[in-house]
Amino acid sequence: MRRKRQKQLPGRKDHAMLRILVIDAQGGGIGKQIIAGIRARKIPADITAVGTNTLATTAMLRAGADAAATGENAVIVGCRRADLIIGPIGIVIADSLYGEITPAMAAAVGRSDARRLLIPVNKCDNIIAGLAKDGNLGTYISDAVRIVADMTGENTEDRPEELC
Repeated sequence: MRRKRQKQLPGRKDHAMLRILVIDAQGGGIGKQIIAGIRARKIPADITAVGTNTLATTAMLRAGADAAATGENAVIVGCRRADLIIGPIGIVIADSLYGEITPAMAAAVGRSDARRLLIPVNKCDNIIAGLAKDGNLGTYISDAVRIVADMTGENTEDRPEELC
């Protein structure tokens, strides 16, 4: 059986598998759900999970990450190598996620050449306007997985408007 040819992402010079970096803190629940969703849809991707602590890293590794690491330097190095960075919006805000995101981590995510797919979360004094008070985190995570499928050309569902 022939494999579908992957869409080339902007900035990629080859058709290698998408390199996804999933960053999470606390217990790693958001990252775990993202990785499990990507694996469930069989999206061809090389997923590296980086947790700000070992609990988050372990949860994401168990969800199906190909590789995992913990800590500030792992985030910095991972951001240099990724095509796509996924995590809660707090990964771009220094001292967020109860202080687990250092200024160096936030800067590495923000300065990366990778695309960033951020999950909106109203916590830790960061409030996102337009985000419903009763917004369902599961819906946001499902939407993020669908966007990854769109980016890789693996989405068999109706396609939304073009991503910029």
